[in-house]
Amino acid sequence: MTSAALNPAQREAVRHLETPCLVLAGAGSGKTRVIASKLAYLIDECGVAAPSIAAITFTNKAAREMLERARTLVQTPIEGRRKPLISTFHALGVHFLRTEAQAAALKPGFSIFAADDSLGVITQALGTTDRVLARAVQSQISLWKNGLIEPDEAVARSTGDRDQAAARAYREYAATLSAYQAVDFDDLIRLPVRILERDLEVRERWQRRLRYLLIDEVQDTNAAQYAWLRLLAGPLTHFTAVGDDDQSIYGWRGATLDNLQRLGTDYPTLKVIKLEQNYRSCQHILNAANQVIRANPKLFEKTLWSELGPGDPVLVSACEDDEEEAERIAVRISAMKFERRARFADFAVLYRSNQQARLLEQALRKQHIPYTVTGGTSFFERTEVRDLAAYLRLLVNDDDDPAFIRAVTTPRRGIGAATLETLGALAGERQCSLLAALFETAAESRLAARQLAPLREFGAFIHRFTWRAERETVAVVIDDLLAAIAYRDWLFDNEPDRQASQRWQNVCEFVDWIKRRAEEDGRNLLEMAQLMALASRLDGREDDSDAVRLSTLHAAKGLEWPHVFLAGVEEGLLPSSVGLEDDAADAIVRFEEERRLMYVGITRAQRSLQVSWCRQRSRGRERVAEREPSRFIAEMGLDRALEKTPDLSPEQKAQTPQERIAALQALLRKS
Repeated sequence: MTSAALNPAQREAVRHLETPCLVLAGAGSGKTRVIASKLAYLIDECGVAAPSIAAITFTNKAAREMLERARTLVQTPIEGRRKPLISTFHALGVHFLRTEAQAAALKPGFSIFAADDSLGVITQALGTTDRVLARAVQSQISLWKNGLIEPDEAVARSTGDRDQAAARAYREYAATLSAYQAVDFDDLIRLPVRILERDLEVRERWQRRLRYLLIDEVQDTNAAQYAWLRLLAGPLTHFTAVGDDDQSIYGWRGATLDNLQRLGTDYPTLKVIKLEQNYRSCQHILNAANQVIRANPKLFEKTLWSELGPGDPVLVSACEDDEEEAERIAVRISAMKFERRARFADFAVLYRSNQQARLLEQALRKQHIPYTVTGGTSFFERTEVRDLAAYLRLLVNDDDDPAFIRAVTTPRRGIGAATLETLGALAGERQCSLLAALFETAAESRLAARQLAPLREFGAFIHRFTWRAERETVAVVIDDLLAAIAYRDWLFDNEPDRQASQRWQNVCEFVDWIKRRAEEDGRNLLEMAQLMALASRLDGREDDSDAVRLSTLHAAKGLEWPHVFLAGVEEGLLPSSVGLEDDAADAIVRFEEERRLMYVGITRAQRSLQVSWCRQRSRGRERVAEREPSRFIAEMGLDRALEKTPDLSPEQKAQTPQERIAALQALLRKS
């Protein structure tokens, strides 16, 4: 994009290089445009070598968008080794740890544990079968890691039996990961920070390598990510951070607005530039957003404005219950699609809790409206995908015991729990992996020949494919692996045909994804095995189908649609009552984040926004009576605009969706 295509604030943000820079980018204000334009400015006009620039964000989708924008703007070729480093925080962590494996006491083929892998280890460390408790401890361990609190420090700080048990589980969990030559998602940030803190040579090498940092969504950083950015920036402090304090909605996973405030303290020469012109939404929508967020205390004052015209007034609907709410939304989508000659993909229904999706799905199905649900089970978390991923993990890291257990038992080879328990005891005595233990001489006295034979056959199979993986292309190895384990036959032997067919289709899609990404990015099998663990957290699949999007507000951040419905905007739901029973200070922080979540929801809409709330809502099979509209509706300035759409008549309720549309068409022809 040429400089002329930028507005004055954007142009100032792109050209400012003298001091560290914070770009306060309001919703829809063109932050990706600014980052890509600054990247082009650094390369083309300032002569900065592309590989010494790092643009860091949170999702693979955002990283890909940055790279695509940069390719259209940068005049200097940036392919191959001449590319800037455009990456997520966690992908950069993988690259760092692979490069500095020795300093991290890891081999380059370390494994990255998915959430379920970690949960299994934590459950074992707690000595419990209570998965609710294990998940709570898993969340606490994640917060400790994101706060750079090590296991011994967590033990020392903990008070009360439950906290002490969690801290001890953290210590055992960390030791187990080390033995498995594995890391979890949070370690991809924590470990680089620890290495850079203690190793001056490594720190200076990376500071020389990355001469300019472009940091996206800085308001979503946690303590570990902020520390990492400071260590990478070093004494030269050549960076531009882009973020919006009004869109900080991830406090529950460790993100803190304190980092925005610390920037001004840690970097006294920080230049703050505000982007307030919105290119997404009409002014009625922005007025509602500005009025809501005005009630929060502000780190930086800003007001969004637009040249897109006033647009449709924001509508508020009061519904008797959540069934009526869902039905009304579905009918309105049907009508608006016809009225505005829109696609179903132009509509989104956003909500605070996943539990709200069920009735919305039912209503959309009743109206024959196609839809997709964001926030369900990730494609990469599906059982059949994780089965195959276990083999690939094991090929690149034979210390990965969870991958060994999953692979050796899927498809089943007559290897039972008792056999694996005996093998595990031997591995513990010899301080080696399960794969190594099965080749120990002592295994012959511990296991019967009929037990040991399939284990050693499997071990030899893995070693053969490991040898091939180091020498052959990803596509060849994975095709032969899939054929060798006869996974398709196993699926159809153990599942009904329809389910087996769907699962096999997912496997084929997964294999195609691996081949395509390996070829496009020039990755080997090691890199692909590690990328898979990140994909389930950061990637997901693009969905370009013509379907209404159902999504939680958290999952909708960064997205936009022409027409948005906000469902369940009522007290106790949005704002959520969860956490408001905490002490006063914590409750205030949580409530302010709920208001920012409302602001994020409002600013997803481009042309129209409709808000609804219910007087009653289902909780299980019961109704919760006397619910109230969210105070955020009044803060939007819409408390007097509450409109109650008349109930459908019995005749209207009896109509099919096609008949309703025909009636609407007839009405429009008369008008």
